[in-house]
Amino acid sequence: MIRLNRQVTVFGSAIFCVVVFSLYLMLDHLQLDNTKSPNNGGDRLQNGQLSILQGKIDRLERLLAENNEIITNIRDSVINLKESVKDGVPGGGNMSQGPYPELLASPPLVLPIDSQDCQFAAREFSEPADGGVQLLDVYDLLTFDNPDGGVWKQGFDITYRENEWDSEPLQVFVVPHSHNDPGWLKTFDDYYRDQTQHILNNMVVKLHEDSRRKMIWSEISYFSKWWDNIDGQKRDAVKSLVERGQLEITTGGWVMPDEANSHYFALIDQLLEGHQWLERNLGVKPETGWAVDPFGYSPTNAYLLKQAGLANMLIQRVHYSIKKHFASQKTLEFFWRQNWDPASSTDILCHMMPFYSYDVPHTCGPDPKICCQFDFKRLPGGRVSCPWRVPPQPITDGNVQQRVQMLLDQYRKKSKLFRTKVVMVPLGDDFRYTEALEWDQQFQNYQKLFDYMNSHPELHVKAQFGTITDYFNALRKSATDPGHTVPSLPVVSGDFFTYADRDDHYWSGYFTSRPFYKRLDRVLESHLRAAEIIYSLTLANIRRSGKRNDFPAMENYRLLTEARRNLGLFQHHDAITGTGKELVVIDYGIRSVVVYNPTEQDRTSVVTVYVNTPHVRVVTDHGRPVPAQVSAVWNEPTTASTELSFIAQVPALGLGVYQLGEAASGRAETAEYVFFRQSGELSVNVKHFTVNIPQDASTPLSIHNPHLQVWSSPITGLMERLKLKEDGSEHQIKVEFAWYGTTSNRDKSGAYLFLPDGEAKMYSPARPPVIRVTKGSVFSEITTTFDHVTHTLRLYHVQGVEGQAVEICNSVDIRGEFNREITMRLTSDVDSKDRFFTDLNGFQIQSRKTMAKLPLQANFYPMTSMAYLQDPGTRLTLLTAQSLGSASLKSGQLEVIMDRRLNQDDNRGMGQGVLDNKVTASSFRLLLEKRKLSTLSYPSLLSHVSSLYLNHPLIPMAVSTEAESRSLSPLSPLASSLPCDVHLVNLRTIQSKEGGGPSDEAALILHRKGFDCALSNRNTGLLCATTQGKIRMEKLFSELKFQSITPASLTLMHTPDKGSNQEEISLKPMEISTYRVQLT
Repeated sequence: MIRLNRQVTVFGSAIFCVVVFSLYLMLDHLQLDNTKSPNNGGDRLQNGQLSILQGKIDRLERLLAENNEIITNIRDSVINLKESVKDGVPGGGNMSQGPYPELLASPPLVLPIDSQDCQFAAREFSEPADGGVQLLDVYDLLTFDNPDGGVWKQGFDITYRENEWDSEPLQVFVVPHSHNDPGWLKTFDDYYRDQTQHILNNMVVKLHEDSRRKMIWSEISYFSKWWDNIDGQKRDAVKSLVERGQLEITTGGWVMPDEANSHYFALIDQLLEGHQWLERNLGVKPETGWAVDPFGYSPTNAYLLKQAGLANMLIQRVHYSIKKHFASQKTLEFFWRQNWDPASSTDILCHMMPFYSYDVPHTCGPDPKICCQFDFKRLPGGRVSCPWRVPPQPITDGNVQQRVQMLLDQYRKKSKLFRTKVVMVPLGDDFRYTEALEWDQQFQNYQKLFDYMNSHPELHVKAQFGTITDYFNALRKSATDPGHTVPSLPVVSGDFFTYADRDDHYWSGYFTSRPFYKRLDRVLESHLRAAEIIYSLTLANIRRSGKRNDFPAMENYRLLTEARRNLGLFQHHDAITGTGKELVVIDYGIRSVVVYNPTEQDRTSVVTVYVNTPHVRVVTDHGRPVPAQVSAVWNEPTTASTELSFIAQVPALGLGVYQLGEAASGRAETAEYVFFRQSGELSVNVKHFTVNIPQDASTPLSIHNPHLQVWSSPITGLMERLKLKEDGSEHQIKVEFAWYGTTSNRDKSGAYLFLPDGEAKMYSPARPPVIRVTKGSVFSEITTTFDHVTHTLRLYHVQGVEGQAVEICNSVDIRGEFNREITMRLTSDVDSKDRFFTDLNGFQIQSRKTMAKLPLQANFYPMTSMAYLQDPGTRLTLLTAQSLGSASLKSGQLEVIMDRRLNQDDNRGMGQGVLDNKVTASSFRLLLEKRKLSTLSYPSLLSHVSSLYLNHPLIPMAVSTEAESRSLSPLSPLASSLPCDVHLVNLRTIQSKEGGGPSDEAALILHRKGFDCALSNRNTGLLCATTQGKIRMEKLFSELKFQSITPASLTLMHTPDKGSNQEEISLKPMEISTYRVQLT
């Protein structure tokens, strides 16, 4: 059972990585990126908490160092599993067909792309149907001025006629809610202990007191913790509330996720975790999304909700000018359609809340002074009051008529912003309904108001408590014309970034804030996905062998579940905020390195490990020498230890095995170094390496590989030109760094707001930088060490994907700065004018237009995985391994904010600045591609795969002893690479309905990416083709077979009426599809 044991080895290591990163997350996500709306006073973090947190992080870092031995023990123990399974697996346990090929096949010069696969990106763009709205067009239309709108400051005066509802009464749905952040000013556990458990306990009691009462709940992270702590009687009571429609679970994700920085893998994962929990425990299938607090909205999340089977959604934090425009056009309720959808298959009904906030003063109507008087928690004598200094009054027989007239006036005015006579009024705020008293205050007083309204037909109103789906059901009925099945509402395409809540207060700072944690999040995603896939494959092989007792399935599944939930918490809109690079250490004798390829493509990539000697040789498990390079690891600009980089060839989702050992001959080539500094003495202290310090340092520096040549400035070491060897073309691409300060106005930049003091000022170091040029057989690089940034340009000497891009790494340290933000700017000769493109959640591309009428900070957008510029002949793409804020402020320019250090709060509720900076390494790849004109804009296949490789690097793991390493051999679980445009999002084992262990089923999630054929497909190095989205399932795996395969909704809540056990599946471009599968 050699191959099975090897799978377990990788899984054990991956799980360990997940658990360590989870420790970081559990400490950090709860207290760091903590900004909120100004209407919440709340507790503030005490000044000492940051130092306490830093102490915890320091202890964890020490723990990480101490746990190197634990990694070894995990690997040793799983390799030592009995080989008794071997007899139960046909063919002696060999999971691959035939002998493992020593080297991967030679890739074709030109990628074989089916001509029909090019039609998607080449088709004429289809505008939305009649009444459709493209948000880019709205931005062109608006002036973005901010006149005083009266009581509705950011809007306009609303009037109505008294008789408007005579023929059709106004329907009012008041929707009680409590927004529970899983960590903001307190930790997740503290919030649960102090507030959330009391909200949910009181909910059971208070909803049962009156069947007319309703409540909605969103965050399953809290709900599941509470569920685990209540008895069977209370659980039955909850189930009865759900069955009677008094309690509705909205969205049903683990959290209410951020939509700017989160990658779609993590968005799916937290939604799947919540929905699977609901299916197992409540039998609930959410119908409506509820997202009142994310800071801007992405159509990616709308698509995922639609794919999960939800029909409706609600959003709130949208730019105030957009809200005003939508309100004036009565388009606040619309079908949100994906940009790439030519029909209506992606449409989801969306409600945009019209006013400033989701609190009670800003939800009953346009006048917050009046609406606040109907937030009965603010009755005199309580802990919160109305800022407008007019308190609520308890409803009595003596005042009910007058109070109804006041409130109904607001309801009627709000309804004038919509196309139907159905109005929705949220009733809640952050952590509301904690005490039984508040339940009584709100529900009893509102019921008196409703009873009066409903018993006076001359008012022409029907008011009641409702869930959000109650409201959408009534809306659909009212908006659907006779003889039609779909509501007559407008169609909207595009995204809702960048958010501004007032004046020039654009929330573009949080696209970058705390980049260390944003990078950490992406690394955790990659490790979790790798662990999920290898666990599912291992489990299937265990079942196939009939030896289930030889694998710790329950314990490993528990660790996986914990990691999923910690990743889910990290996607919360107050949390997702970064990583360090983890290298395997090879420290003695002959060692095996097992290399796992977490991608679905056969792959040639560079792997790097630390070694304690430069005299090292790398061979395959069959003894064939492998190209390798020994390089210095520069702890300081001029002192170093040693690392080994070698070119690994690993099959899709498979394992490669390499032997490393000391050798007198045939060993890895040693890198050579040249150092430059414009003035001052330079002393380099390093053994084993050839170092040259030339006297004349005026010639441009240059490195090259089979595809590219880079020239850099001899003064700064920063890139100036890039040559494509394929056609010999040269392009100006100049890299610079610059500083942004913060405005001198009262409101300044903080964790979420970006309020600069004007254009960026170029970075000019106090002393000349040290420049180091590395020349080697596996890679060459130019590294510049400034005071605040260590910047590296690297070229890999590899044919194909890894060699087509310039790798850029910036290690940033601004811990000594005061109110400064550092940006990397690329200035090119690409004639992009005022257009550029950023991705949304790593899923789709959104066109951007830089607008002079907007303040500088409004022209920054989230960049989750890539941004690019283009003109008719060229595209310049910056791929990123972490979410950051990006802009193109001038034609040919692309800039990315690298880190922010801000000394004050930005008055959004957090009560502190951003002063917990860490030294942060951010990684990028720069891709220059030739293109032809095309109608729509999609990444090339090369860009897609380059991004995949950047975010899912090969995972090396050292195996402990010589004897055990000899039992390892490579593994090739897939029969071949998947089609070039198909991504395996996840193969995730589903939890058993009984107990917390794994079931026999897994969720297979596939994404067919939209790509542009108008870019070159030569020399990609890929061993794949496109197949019009068709995959032959019986030929997917080498040994494993599908016992069953059933199409399902994204999170397995629904099973569409399609046939199961399909031999071939077909994916449309851009489509994400989920299948419930059993492997054997």
